[in-house]
Amino acid sequence: MNAHAFTSDVAFTPTVKAIQARKGSREAYARVEARGGWQADITPDLAAFIEAQTSVFLSTANGDGQPYIQHRGGPAGFLKVLDDRTIGFTDFSGNRQFITQGNLDDNPRAFLFLIDYAHRQRIKIWGRARVVEDDAELMAKLMPEGYKARPEQIILFTVSAWDSNCPQHIPQRFEAVDVAAALAERDKRIEWLEQEIARLRE
Repeated sequence: MNAHAFTSDVAFTPTVKAIQARKGSREAYARVEARGGWQADITPDLAAFIEAQTSVFLSTANGDGQPYIQHRGGPAGFLKVLDDRTIGFTDFSGNRQFITQGNLDDNPRAFLFLIDYAHRQRIKIWGRARVVEDDAELMAKLMPEGYKARPEQIILFTVSAWDSNCPQHIPQRFEAVDVAAALAERDKRIEWLEQEIARLRE
């Protein structure tokens, strides 16, 4: 349960609000608070965005407050929305440092950062996360079909608030597979046009 007056208070601490006031943005964010702050439930649009991603950054902090960011990736759909507050994904075996798991044992607060370079969109999600081990049924539900990776465990993320960023300063980049598909379509069109030109010359 959110103990803050507004969902956005998860990020807008009194110190942050004081800086906003000093730098002139507090009034605009106060209007957001008047409307209830940021959303907490995962909407259908957000769910579609989450499940289309092939990459995510997961931020945690240890008991001393030292932050850590870990990248996780997989095929589209490796991030799964389980209900209107829960995101789950398989944590694949990697370098086996287990920093994220250790941090979550000490401090369950976590943060997800998702960015879609092609559409210049980014989503920030605050919440709490936990590691689930030895749940074969849930693992089978979350493991991407046919993906060549060894599942280590599961991470379940409970959303407390989320917000979207403006596209300013996001460079537009495209996935290699999407570029290859676009080039193949272009080549097909060129081939058709060349055949049409040859036909008209006959």
